[in-house]
Amino acid sequence: MLEQFLNLNIFGFFLIFARVGTAIMMMPGFSATYVPTWIRLGFALSLSFVVSPILMPIMPVEPSSAAAQMLLVLNEVVVGAFMGMLARIAIGALQTAGTVIAFVSSMANSLSQDAVSEQQSSIISNFLTTTGVLLVFVTDMHHLMISALVESYAVFVPAIQPTIGDMAFMLATNITESFALGLQIASPFVLSGIVYYTVLGVFGRLMPALPVFFFAMPAQIAMQLALMIIVLSSIMMVFLRHFQDVHIGFLNP
Repeated sequence: MLEQFLNLNIFGFFLIFARVGTAIMMMPGFSATYVPTWIRLGFALSLSFVVSPILMPIMPVEPSSAAAQMLLVLNEVVVGAFMGMLARIAIGALQTAGTVIAFVSSMANSLSQDAVSEQQSSIISNFLTTTGVLLVFVTDMHHLMISALVESYAVFVPAIQPTIGDMAFMLATNITESFALGLQIASPFVLSGIVYYTVLGVFGRLMPALPVFFFAMPAQIAMQLALMIIVLSSIMMVFLRHFQDVHIGFLNP
């Protein structure tokens, strides 16, 4: 055992940890502020140890110059950040949907700290993103994130500089798809809001003395919350399907 430890390719392990650790620090659920840093670091080190026997044969030989070593490490950090960003962009679909839903349900000014996006968001966005991350772990889709990270070594081979243009194009494509999915998820609420505002405008014309603001807002919030109860399960199923499609392309057939 001691001989095997002494013969361990330390530089190769450090390259693996650079990619895995960077991805773990950005993946939703693992990167949240409520997860202590030492737990994230320990998980990244443990995962690096587990996958080292599989990935060590493809690790490059340690270069002689410090500049070449730093370039290899930088490449792995960029790839790890890319894999982590894909998962965060997928979660962003729920935040977009929650923002639109809060706007059409008159709850856009009700803000709270979102532990997933680590910024002030509407209560609806906070609820959807928290539920989405919870379902990712409940349905074991975090295993899919980790599997995609390990299988990324077949796409982004160490010692070969990644194609930044292709990575940027893929990120832009995923951002577009995530934003479009967020609008599609929020479409029932937008449609019901349009119908509600139309009916409210008719009532305002028929009864000018009606206090529209005080009369309409409680009914609108109640209607949108009732609609949320009805469509929440469908929203999460669509999101999980999208989250799976984002990562499944990296898995070997």
